[in-house]
Amino acid sequence: MKNIQAEVLNIINEYSTIIIHRHIFPDPDALGSQCGLKNIIKESFPHKNVYVVGEEVEELKFICRMDDIPDHIYKDALVIVCDTANLLRISDKRYTLGSYIIKIDHHPNCEPYGDLAWVDPSYSSTSEMIMDLFLSNKDTMTLNAEAARMLYTGIVGDTGRFLYRGTTVQTMEYTAELMKYDFDPQQIYSTLYRKKRNTAKLQGTLLLNYEQTSNGVAYFKITQQILNEFNVDRITASNLINTLADIEGNKVWALFVEYPEYIRVRISSAGTVINHIASRFNGGGHPLASGATVYSWQEADDLIRALEKTCH
Repeated sequence: MKNIQAEVLNIINEYSTIIIHRHIFPDPDALGSQCGLKNIIKESFPHKNVYVVGEEVEELKFICRMDDIPDHIYKDALVIVCDTANLLRISDKRYTLGSYIIKIDHHPNCEPYGDLAWVDPSYSSTSEMIMDLFLSNKDTMTLNAEAARMLYTGIVGDTGRFLYRGTTVQTMEYTAELMKYDFDPQQIYSTLYRKKRNTAKLQGTLLLNYEQTSNGVAYFKITQQILNEFNVDRITASNLINTLADIEGNKVWALFVEYPEYIRVRISSAGTVINHIASRFNGGGHPLASGATVYSWQEADDLIRALEKTCH
């Protein structure tokens, strides 16, 4: 593992311009790893030009903001893609314009890409991987409080506040190391998990009206009409997925959110492996937490039936 980290650092050293991408529909880990890595590189190598790109999510802007760069910046640039399992999910398709691509990810490597890939599902999060990269290269890399705050937020997000199975002894050790820096963890928690009144009302509707199959697949379909009724944006709606996590009898839970041209699906599980089902429906991810995309409500029902067979 240390060899691949050394390779990543060697490539970073070779480039004066570095552009860091992550996946669409960003979550705290995508942003925390992306922006934490930018901050570490800038702090360690002040002469380098380092940028982060991709769409922004209103409620996650407190983690970091994206850079707006023209296409020509990509010429002879290093592109690093964080927390993104497959090419289809990379935010900002200009990643192809760079001269070299590094993939850093903790999802199963179902779709290898890039010139160099550091992929290891044993980490709780890609933010933990970035922390490991720093700790393995403390002689040449520098971590400041802002980078620590970002990486901490990413780890908290992908471990569900350290409740998910991916949380390890190393995760806690690295988190303790991050907490030595000057930032406010309580402020992160209160900002990350605060809900607006209309979002809370949608969550209540979800709890009152979700459906469950005979084999324990719980699901709820958030149509455009529901989004309009509660005035909730799609990403905020998608983040309600774990509302169904702690209900007795729910083995797998799925949340469908309607977009103009497709339906985004988030799927989680209490133990049943579901990422192979997600991959059949234009997605993928972790064994117990994945995403998918379908293009009609009929296809959504097909996905539900596939999950139902998996739980049987």
